[in-house]
Amino acid sequence: MSSLAIRSISPLGFPWKTQDPFLFCVYHADDYPRGNAAMGPDASLAGRNLGQDFVIKDGWRMYHGRQVPGFPAHPHRGFETVTIVRKGLVDHSDSLGAMARFGHGDVQWLTSGKGLQHAEMFPLLNQEEKNPLELFQLWLNLPQANKMVAPHFRMLWSETIPKIKLTDSAGHAIAIELTAGQIGDVQAPAPTPNSWAADPANEVAIYTIQLAPHAEWTLPLAAAETNRSLYFYAGDQLSVAGTNIPLDSCVDLNADQQTIIKNGAQASSLLLLQGRPINEPVVQHGPFVMNSQAEIMEAMQDYHRTQFGGWPWENAAPVHAREQGRFARHIDGTVENRK
Repeated sequence: MSSLAIRSISPLGFPWKTQDPFLFCVYHADDYPRGNAAMGPDASLAGRNLGQDFVIKDGWRMYHGRQVPGFPAHPHRGFETVTIVRKGLVDHSDSLGAMARFGHGDVQWLTSGKGLQHAEMFPLLNQEEKNPLELFQLWLNLPQANKMVAPHFRMLWSETIPKIKLTDSAGHAIAIELTAGQIGDVQAPAPTPNSWAADPANEVAIYTIQLAPHAEWTLPLAAAETNRSLYFYAGDQLSVAGTNIPLDSCVDLNADQQTIIKNGAQASSLLLLQGRPINEPVVQHGPFVMNSQAEIMEAMQDYHRTQFGGWPWENAAPVHAREQGRFARHIDGTVENRK
């Protein structure tokens, strides 16, 4: 590997490793069966380690769910989650009374700040056919100055996320969705106001990239100090800066070096994450990410004392009504309804 563009190549794990300012990335792809009356799988759950079902069985997992798959109430402090739902739906409920149902290309950008609890459940609405789910969840760090801001989330609805469609010199198609960042004159929707991504100088970018067979694309350049990672998670063959990359690989790149991506004979799917590093100490204990062990201890004590606002819902794994469409009721009470 002699390319100046490539820093390292490593296999994808669970979760995917990331570089500062990201903390990690989880990719969920589950081929859920048709749903039952409770919006859970219309299938036997026998043989599953319910509450801790992370091993794919019959093409899907229950995660921490016992009736509906997903992640019942759990706390966060000191960072952000960015949830990109490419297929399926997510039902969000939190300790501050906010809730949402989003999916089919939508993104939720949530700043946990000083702390909240939330649940992320995957309702299986279709009772006649399968309910496939595909999503990324990124953990994006907050700088020390913003660790204790008020919690906030913003919905980036699919209809508002730029979808760039290009063709290379041979006519092969390239499709890029901009969750964050900019390509040419096309700008992604604004993130939450206290995010590291809210300052354009930090060059945070989140692209999902689809390459047609034999497509070729040159990544836009960024500053030398910007961390950039490219994840090759679906396809067959890929060349990055002249180096053949195995499927299920992460390629860490020098963002200021020309990087040409050449696809093989099958369609490929890639995720690109980049951003200037925060360059502060990171101390993590489960769902708390702070700058020191003392701050972690304080976070744990605050959570045990206040439950970050308590839990206003009837159970730890709430799902919304089957007939409910995509919507969000925000912490301040404002409501967005989508079709």
